[in-house]
Amino acid sequence: MKKIIAITMLLGVLSYGQAQTTIVRDPEIEAMVKEVNADSLQSYIKGMVAFGTRSTVSSVTDKKKGIGAARNWVLGKFQQWAAGSGGRLTAFVDTTTYPADGRRVKEPISLGNTVATLKGTDPNDNRIFIISGHLDSRRTDVMDGTNDAPGANDDGSGSAAVMECVRVMSKHSFPATIIFVTVSGEEQGLLGSTYMAKKAKAANWNIEAMLNNDIMGSNNSNETNIINNTQVRVFSEGLPAYDLDKVAKGIRQMGLENDGKARQLARYVKEIGERYVDNLEVMMIYRNDRFLRGGDHSPYVENGYAAVRITEMNENFNHQHQDVRTEKGVVYGDLPEFMDFEYLRKNTAMNLVNLANLAKSPSMPQEVKVEVRNLTNGTQLSWKASAMGKVKGYYILMRETTSPVWQKKIFTTATEAKLPYSKDNYFFAVQSVSETGNEGLPVVPVPGR
Repeated sequence: MKKIIAITMLLGVLSYGQAQTTIVRDPEIEAMVKEVNADSLQSYIKGMVAFGTRSTVSSVTDKKKGIGAARNWVLGKFQQWAAGSGGRLTAFVDTTTYPADGRRVKEPISLGNTVATLKGTDPNDNRIFIISGHLDSRRTDVMDGTNDAPGANDDGSGSAAVMECVRVMSKHSFPATIIFVTVSGEEQGLLGSTYMAKKAKAANWNIEAMLNNDIMGSNNSNETNIINNTQVRVFSEGLPAYDLDKVAKGIRQMGLENDGKARQLARYVKEIGERYVDNLEVMMIYRNDRFLRGGDHSPYVENGYAAVRITEMNENFNHQHQDVRTEKGVVYGDLPEFMDFEYLRKNTAMNLVNLANLAKSPSMPQEVKVEVRNLTNGTQLSWKASAMGKVKGYYILMRETTSPVWQKKIFTTATEAKLPYSKDNYFFAVQSVSETGNEGLPVVPVPGR
């Protein structure tokens, strides 16, 4: 009898093994990666630095200096690329009056985010994917809106990445919608992103993923003098900031402290980024952000969306939040000469491939469940089909409970599966796959019939 059971389980493993698919690069996405250009990124950085300061509390009426001129310049670039998009791309500056807050805004200001929307081609697909960088810069004194604050890397790099993604991706069409935004007010307290996240929540936007890029264009650190342009960090929260009290019991029961929306997105960013971008390792950092710092993804996670922060591996604090000066032979200030534009190219391409793969994928499978009524050494999964997009099939994902990444993918065209692996020993998820092989975000099952 034992031999019969062993043979049956072996046949089950073999049948799934035969169904597995070697992951290949989507030719369209691979071609887009080749279009991302280091020289283009450098030109955007120089263009932004030329405005002197981009402080949120600087002038919005001066034609040559300040945040107003900078956001209009970005808008002009977006509109230039929109002209070649066949009407799919539209752009505007989304403004609101932000009152004096007694902290980092002394008097009311015009707060503006420059937004480009690449409308999805499927009218039945309401999913939105967002890429963001902050346009504003700062001096040592965050209230100084007059003197120069070049902000080449913080966060000219993130804004340049957004712009380059618009330039390349606007030539292509995707079933789902992609929003590209350079926000203002980050240095004053995440003002622009908070405004946009609250607006999205109020309007019930179906945001499935948000990629925030902040300080991602330099390859060396002060103090340690580490030089490395082959790694980039992705920060993601563990326990969800949104409605934790309602979901904490389920998280504890199933051991899903590392399987929230943001953490799943981080895994996805790593897998897809490393698949397409050569000589780049995406390092997952298990915290929402760095010590003493904050980023524009946080208002999104606080409103229940999957959002992560992408940042260079080794920061140089001599070139962040510093007035330009030389002291004891050390040059301080956030200047373009301290950037690595090849590194920025790779990090930009990493963003692009994730946006493209997500926007080409079907929506997530629905009602993913694992059978837990009986004591078994196997796993029984079931789910309902994706509501949006053309589905080729589904990947069942597996990993050991201590593994940070998914270790096995099993392809199936069914909406249920029985696996010869114990549900007690592994984590599982299901993700939809398009006809062109693009995977959506994984969904972890909940107990159910």
